[in-house]
Amino acid sequence: MTLPAYPDKIDFVAMGAWPASRHLFDTDQKSALRAAEAAGRPLLVRGDPGTGKSQLAQAAAAATGRLFLAIVVDARSEASDLLWRFDAVARLADAHLAAVPGSDTPKDLNAGRYVEPGPMWWAFDWDDAAKQLEHSRVGGVVPDLPESDWTPRRGTLLLIDEIDKAEADLPNGLLEALGNGRFSVPPLGKVVARPADVPPPLVIVTSNEERELPAPFLRRCLVLTLKLPKLHRELTDYLVERGALHFPAMYRDYPDALTKAAAALIAYRNKAAEEGVYAPGLAEYLDLLRVLDRIGGDPAGPLGEFHALFFEKQQPA
Repeated sequence: MTLPAYPDKIDFVAMGAWPASRHLFDTDQKSALRAAEAAGRPLLVRGDPGTGKSQLAQAAAAATGRLFLAIVVDARSEASDLLWRFDAVARLADAHLAAVPGSDTPKDLNAGRYVEPGPMWWAFDWDDAAKQLEHSRVGGVVPDLPESDWTPRRGTLLLIDEIDKAEADLPNGLLEALGNGRFSVPPLGKVVARPADVPPPLVIVTSNEERELPAPFLRRCLVLTLKLPKLHRELTDYLVERGALHFPAMYRDYPDALTKAAAALIAYRNKAAEEGVYAPGLAEYLDLLRVLDRIGGDPAGPLGEFHALFFEKQQPA
């Protein structure tokens, strides 16, 4: 098995609803991605919001030529949303219509015709998911392909974003699929498994650590924690480096503006730490630079009138 060599940085195009961007791979990220791929285990990426956890998954997919699949978890998400979905309402509606004399609704109400493949099904067996979608009456969407010449043999990357927003039933419900590389679809009486000639999907799970994840789920994961540097000088360098990556012209013409924006962010982060509230991070820093870049001219001029809009996250007294 030959593991991919990740570059130091990469530009990648938009992937479905996920925007185009740039990413810097540090040594820890490269090691974690290669280890997860070698072990065939999910990589749990945790840390503060805005540290680039989701972007890491996009960048890894682009760097390895894998198909990028993603699902964003919320409080109502269930494990079945990732595996397969059975549309009982559509089946019931068809049953009522089929009973109407003269109706052209198909009489075949086989449960398998109302199953839609979820993102993990596509990740494990693309061809089988495509066949099921074609067979299904409830419809669904074929994931966007990264390149016209992509085939399942090039592999997939599945991002399960913000898993800590769900109840414990969701990660527990994924144990069979993540641990065994297969899962059951009872309405079809079948098991979805990865074909022998297709590489295992690389699964990246992100968490903002809003709640503790179940121990059985954690045992099946490798863990990478993304943190912003704590020392002032190191955090300034970290922010400016990433600002320069995304806005090279600004860095070339007005390098002090990136440093001043970093200093403003750090001041707000220190204040937030003292008050025990949400601290702005890399995402807000890049959003501010994006506004300054689009306004044009010397960004240091209007910096002061905008930074509170992005960095002031505390509730008013």
